[in-house]
Amino acid sequence: MSTRPQLNPRTRRSPSPSPSPSANPNPSPRSRSRSMRTRLPVFVSVTLILVCAAMAFTTAFVQRAYLMGDLDGRVTDAAARSVVGAALHPGREDDLGFLADHGHPSGLLAARLDEDGGILAAEVVRHDAAPKALTTEQTAVLSDISMDGAKHTRTLPSLGTYRVTAVESGGVRVLTGLPMDDVQHMIGALVAAEAVVAVAGLAVAGCACAVVIRRQLRPLGRVAATAAQVSRAPLDRGEVTGLTRVPASDTNSRSEIGQVGAALNRMIDHVEYSATARQRAEESMRRFLSDAGHELRTPLASIAGYAELMNRGTGKTESVLAWRRVSAESARMTGLVEDLLLLARLDEGRPLQSVEVDLAAVVVEALWDARASGGGHNWQLELCLDAEPLVGGDERQLHQVVVNLLANARVHTPAGTTIVATVEARHAGPVVVRVRDDGPGIPRALLPTVFERFTRADASRTRADGMEGGSGLGLAVVAAITAVHGGRIAVQSESGRTEFTVELPSAAEGHAHDRPTGLVPMNSP
Repeated sequence: MSTRPQLNPRTRRSPSPSPSPSANPNPSPRSRSRSMRTRLPVFVSVTLILVCAAMAFTTAFVQRAYLMGDLDGRVTDAAARSVVGAALHPGREDDLGFLADHGHPSGLLAARLDEDGGILAAEVVRHDAAPKALTTEQTAVLSDISMDGAKHTRTLPSLGTYRVTAVESGGVRVLTGLPMDDVQHMIGALVAAEAVVAVAGLAVAGCACAVVIRRQLRPLGRVAATAAQVSRAPLDRGEVTGLTRVPASDTNSRSEIGQVGAALNRMIDHVEYSATARQRAEESMRRFLSDAGHELRTPLASIAGYAELMNRGTGKTESVLAWRRVSAESARMTGLVEDLLLLARLDEGRPLQSVEVDLAAVVVEALWDARASGGGHNWQLELCLDAEPLVGGDERQLHQVVVNLLANARVHTPAGTTIVATVEARHAGPVVVRVRDDGPGIPRALLPTVFERFTRADASRTRADGMEGGSGLGLAVVAAITAVHGGRIAVQSESGRTEFTVELPSAAEGHAHDRPTGLVPMNSP
């Protein structure tokens, strides 16, 4: 376990790059305490507490308003009865004899008032006893209540809190009140019960939420563990295969975690594919360099051998032959280097010098040149033109495409083989060039790699007598040029028929015209 050095708080630390995710796989206790497994239960608990508190406050407020309304109604009724009772006992103004009648609730407070609202007499009804007069201190608390029928809350010493009102009717002025102890006790009991229920409910809900959240987050933990394991894999070297995947049970698209798991699996697939493609590219580059070195070494060795032969001072005939071979090998090496440079330029994606090119004219020119080089073959041209065979691109490169396809057919087929070059142009469609021969064909196992660099088919397609072996770059150059021009190339081959097809986007839609259509033999002078 690595330890971190203790730093002086006053020591200024130099900035350093942030560590990668795999550099600190074990988070600190502080970061763990802030994990989603902790934050979610805390957030839910706080929310529940706030909701329960709001509900308890609202319930207590509504219940208190209801109880106070009921109490005020009873106070109003008691005041009305007191007015009637005082009117039925018209004795002295300070006489409260009506309180002696039965039917008054225990704790009822009544007082007779003068014209100015002063208290003349005040008594409180007691249970199983005669009413008791209020003391001076107690009546002083009630002295400021006006006779408007409004309800007031007063706390009387030794009696408690009362809800009182003062009314006047028919010259009778009374003050009446009822104790609030029952209401207060009921509200307190209600609040206590709600608190107990809320605490118990919060405890149960908190535990349930913690359990449910932890269970629901287990897939996310497995996804995170998979991501951490992949991040520790050595992706910068070697073969990258067999990376851990998120289990299928954690990739359900109906849940967010499942969507994350599925996306992580797709990313891992992409990483593996990219790493495999990179490794293949590296292997292809190494093979390319090895093959290029071998191809260059062969003509160089021939040039060196013939140069040595010329230095020995042999006869004139041998010197002329040696010089011819030196020239031929130099030309071969020059062509190889030019092909390599062209492929490098195409790989760099350099912009084309685009002009309108008539593919029919290009094919005709290339076919005449091929006939001059390989007179032992039967060369034919076929035109199927319903529109102008115009494409946009580099004319020299497009000419090289046709030349390479014709040279490939000529080199890999015996004399007497028929080679047909076809140009097709339709309305609103690509311009197509086909090169077909009736030679021995390409082995099925070689077809997937026929357009790769330094691929050879010497063993299957018979070479013309005395023909030098190719470098294996001709078809690779054709494929690269076609791709740069936005086209595509395909090959179909079987014994007795091999056909290469190049499709290029048309430069503009043409119209029907009178151009030669059909099979045109190219062997006649």
